[in-house]
Amino acid sequence: MKREILMNTTANETRVAILEDGDLVELMVERPDSNRLVGDIYLGRVEAVLPGIQAAFVDIGTEKAAFLHVSDVATEDGDDDDGEDDSSADPDPNGGEGRGGSKYPPIQDLVQKGQTLLVQVSKEPINTKGPRVTAHISLPGRFLVYMPQSDHVGVSRKIEDKEERARLRALAKSILPKDSGGVIVRTVGEELTQETFERELKSLLGTWKQIQRRAARGRAPAPIHREAKLTKGIIRDLFSGKVDSLTIDDKAVYNEVRQYLDQVDPTLIDRVKLSEDPGPLFDRYEIEGRILEAFGRKVPLPSGGYIIIEPTEALVSIDVNTGRYTGKKDPEKTILKTNLDAAREIARQLRLRDIGGIIVCDFIDMESRQSREKVLQELRTYLARDRARTKAFQVSDLGIIEMTRQRVRPSLYQSQTRVCPCCNGTGRIFTPETVVRRIQRAVRRAGTDSRDRSMDIRVHPEIALYIIEGEPGFLKGLEKGVRMQLHLRDDPLMLQDEFRLLAGPAKVDVTEKFALG
Repeated sequence: MKREILMNTTANETRVAILEDGDLVELMVERPDSNRLVGDIYLGRVEAVLPGIQAAFVDIGTEKAAFLHVSDVATEDGDDDDGEDDSSADPDPNGGEGRGGSKYPPIQDLVQKGQTLLVQVSKEPINTKGPRVTAHISLPGRFLVYMPQSDHVGVSRKIEDKEERARLRALAKSILPKDSGGVIVRTVGEELTQETFERELKSLLGTWKQIQRRAARGRAPAPIHREAKLTKGIIRDLFSGKVDSLTIDDKAVYNEVRQYLDQVDPTLIDRVKLSEDPGPLFDRYEIEGRILEAFGRKVPLPSGGYIIIEPTEALVSIDVNTGRYTGKKDPEKTILKTNLDAAREIARQLRLRDIGGIIVCDFIDMESRQSREKVLQELRTYLARDRARTKAFQVSDLGIIEMTRQRVRPSLYQSQTRVCPCCNGTGRIFTPETVVRRIQRAVRRAGTDSRDRSMDIRVHPEIALYIIEGEPGFLKGLEKGVRMQLHLRDDPLMLQDEFRLLAGPAKVDVTEKFALG
């Protein structure tokens, strides 16, 4: 598989696109005002301890207090492997805050109100929730993740060779000073040498000592340590021998990346390229259009079918349809081909849109158990390429696959769009007929309560046109019923399903407000 990274940098934005065999699979955006928090370390103060949900709220200086679950403060036994390279991984992929904590000691025995605590952000604020934090600090390097409060030594599950895993674990145990913390060897650390291990561990130990000194001097709430910016984080976490090329369109960033690689992995320098083409980098790779498609509901499939992606407050639903693809003779083969295409595309869209939490995929019903297993295996195969932790459950009799994906930050949809002022996020507005009926009822109520004999009705031009052409007798009939003189006024500044009633010489607004949703 050919893997490429494109880095587009301007004064106001840095965008990183990851391509696999020419397909856009991940997009990361950083802006000066985006204020990324994941990985940052704070000295916080416990605001409240809530035994009922086994959690506490910690003031770290952000707009909303951070959420600390008992699992993020209790002493960990440690797993033998780390599974993923994301050192700020959220242990709960759904991001649920109400789960039980029966296997942990009571939260009130671990933290008290007013206590100062060193915590690390594991999840950005999403929607109405504040950030999520953990007291289990981890410091990521290029080859290692250092965990100062743990004695766990692990190796990434993505390093599959058993002998290499055993060598790396033995190397880590032999070099790691006693009672100095734990480490995880990252996927990029495969074939790691003792010299490289010692150099990076020394650097991470130095960083931890600086954090401890700042925390000792600081007054909660206060930031103690900032995670690397997007550019450096991408090079540290993603750019390895498995990436064919890294193309950058900014000379200063290009030089910065080469300088960093010269210190940590000189063998990769030749894979870094400077784009000197006068045209935009993303246009040359024809991915600007694919980025815009990531905000749409409908995603076409190669077979002619399509999927519909619908985010909701509780979960994301994905519906699979055959569309114009009807196959030839065998309907089971037609359905299986569409579902296999959909499984691959769903895995790509989850990564591209950075969708997290609970996801429900409604595949087309399959009669054969073998077909259902084949679709599930295809989905899991492509999900294995995802850096975020995912879990897909068995296909139900209805053809539904329930799954979870680790949620660390708002999705692309949440971070780059806002609620529509017309529909308030419902995606629907009232039809002209419905608006006119609402106007009719509102005028009658206002006519009963008002002594004024004249009223202006202000509406969007589309509603005014509907009344003139679709219901030409509407105003005269309404005037007789309320015994008032009514004047229809079109106002292009109004929303399509909004109207205003202005009565009296001073044109007082007597509208009753109703909104869809």
